[in-house]
Amino acid sequence: MPVDNRNFPLVWMSYDEAPDHDHDEDFEALEASFERGEPFVILTDNAPTEEHHHSQEEKKRTVLWMKKHKGDLRTLVLAMIVIEPNAAKRMAFKPFGMAFAKFWGYPMKLASSREDGIALAEKLLSERAGAATA
Repeated sequence: MPVDNRNFPLVWMSYDEAPDHDHDEDFEALEASFERGEPFVILTDNAPTEEHHHSQEEKKRTVLWMKKHKGDLRTLVLAMIVIEPNAAKRMAFKPFGMAFAKFWGYPMKLASSREDGIALAEKLLSERAGAATA
């Protein structure tokens, strides 16, 4: 899940990865985003498919990392926006969204295009900024 935070507060995540991909780099990029202390949104335009599997070791490492960073995940990540042009596939993601939010501590939102996803991210960020100044 390569993570690109160069356009912070828009943090892009990809589920395309090489077999020897180093997940520690992904966790480090997310931790660097947390260190900014500002809210951000994670976006992806290639959500995981049913074929996307992790080893038991990877799952355990992810759960331990998530528990360690639970507070940051809940307060700084406003949402993960999955960009999926196919309406049927977007509908298929909806039931998964509840379990996703419960596990990760932030909601999963769906967008039909990259432009809609970025607009949704900017809306979430501006709403949070408005709430912080109120």
